[in-house]
Amino acid sequence: MKSAKLALVLTGALVLPACTSTKQMADVGFTPPEGNYRLLVMRPDVSVGLLTAGGSVEPREDWTDQARANIITALRKQQAGRGGAVKVASAREEVGGDPAMVADLERLHKAVGASIALHKYLGQKLPTKKDRFDWTLGRQAVAFGAASGFDYALFLHAEDSFSSTGRVALQAVSFLGCMVGVCIMPKGGQRSAYASLVDLKTGQVVWFNTLSSTAGDIRTPEGAEDLVDDLLGRMEPGAMAKSAETSTQRKA
Repeated sequence: MKSAKLALVLTGALVLPACTSTKQMADVGFTPPEGNYRLLVMRPDVSVGLLTAGGSVEPREDWTDQARANIITALRKQQAGRGGAVKVASAREEVGGDPAMVADLERLHKAVGASIALHKYLGQKLPTKKDRFDWTLGRQAVAFGAASGFDYALFLHAEDSFSSTGRVALQAVSFLGCMVGVCIMPKGGQRSAYASLVDLKTGQVVWFNTLSSTAGDIRTPEGAEDLVDDLLGRMEPGAMAKSAETSTQRKA
């Protein structure tokens, strides 16, 4: 018990303003939707877990459900002031149409979104896409748009983790090592997310934004609102998106 308290005290001494960074990319001809557009916000893909002393993340269903509910509430609040006809789905059944088509579209987007993150943000550039943003969900997205009547689909993926007591204790021991010149500090809980906008008339992914952060807690309404605002608060046109990399400071 004493060692756990010591760990909390020591890591508490390390609590500094933490950084949240985002970076947008978009089709060069993209302009944010305006007017009488119809937008479907798909059920957010969310995962929240416990970061163990060994560095693995154990998924927590209760935390995940709470975080997803908070993000959905934040999305509805934000999109209400954007104009257009917007529907935020909390379940596949709320989307309407064929549930199998919705599930297929979600799986396809997850694969394409992961590919965008890997090849456009993590340095593993594809020769054919090196200098352009050109990604699509293809005929499936177009068919879904025709069947549903929506002009755009907005997808959001978020992962978060929180340090266990064992991980906090390990960080505390590492902090003591730093004080005597042996500094190997294990990382604490982190969150990452991305959002993408798909034009359902063409199937193209026309806008994409990523987020990485060590601040906030999406299990709380305030943390979920911060994440949604950071990801979607300022959607830049294609000509400006590449320079729309932002960094904000928040207390961890």
